[in-house]
Amino acid sequence: MSNAGWGRVVVVTGANEGIGYHLSSALLDDGYRVAGLDVASEGFRRLEEQYPESARYYDCDVTADDDVERAIDAVIDEWGRIDVLVNNAAIFEFGAFEEQSIDATRREFEVNYFGYTRTIRAVLPHMLARGRGIVHNVSSGVALVGHPGLSGYASTKGAIEALTRSLRMELHGTGVSVTSMYPPLTNTRSAAELDYPSFALNDPAEVGRKLADRIESTGPEIYADWQTRIGLALTQRIPSLARKGTERFVPAR
Repeated sequence: MSNAGWGRVVVVTGANEGIGYHLSSALLDDGYRVAGLDVASEGFRRLEEQYPESARYYDCDVTADDDVERAIDAVIDEWGRIDVLVNNAAIFEFGAFEEQSIDATRREFEVNYFGYTRTIRAVLPHMLARGRGIVHNVSSGVALVGHPGLSGYASTKGAIEALTRSLRMELHGTGVSVTSMYPPLTNTRSAAELDYPSFALNDPAEVGRKLADRIESTGPEIYADWQTRIGLALTQRIPSLARKGTERFVPAR
């Protein structure tokens, strides 16, 4: 264990599995105190057992105002501060646009967009009162280049991009930074639904470690590694790369 984050408090939503779990694990190993917010607890409970002094699980549905406010208040009561918020909780419905219901897309927005805004609203007064803090909004390359079958999810991430840029300007000079954080395509349970080849998927433990190493970054955009940065830049400049990589998701007409 390193002393890199000794005493600092990080809140991670969607912390029970996938990137959120492995980010939390890496942060705990670095000496941070981590509050994991999720609707499931099995994974994060293992971290509580391993790090009884510095890991805390809070049952929290980010679509419920009361849940979010109660969890954030409990973290501050426990540790007296929140230094970093990582908005990571997200869901998606995979399928062609014309097959997606409005209710399904609304649910994606409730978790992926309004879930982020709820936690930011709960944490921001505390950070502003202290005159410092970092909010990392986990985004996705699909917000920048799109993805067939993920129109709702991509839309939520595009909305998060706009929210992040706006808040960053609004909070300039307050000591509170708001960033967009970009992980690469990662071998998580949700990504498995897309059936990408294994060579295209990154190990979630490695991704969690890379993002943990950048947890104190305050720049507008934070990438897990240079490959992610270059890959997104190339697909934005050369749209045919994105089309080629996802053409198998487009049914013949």
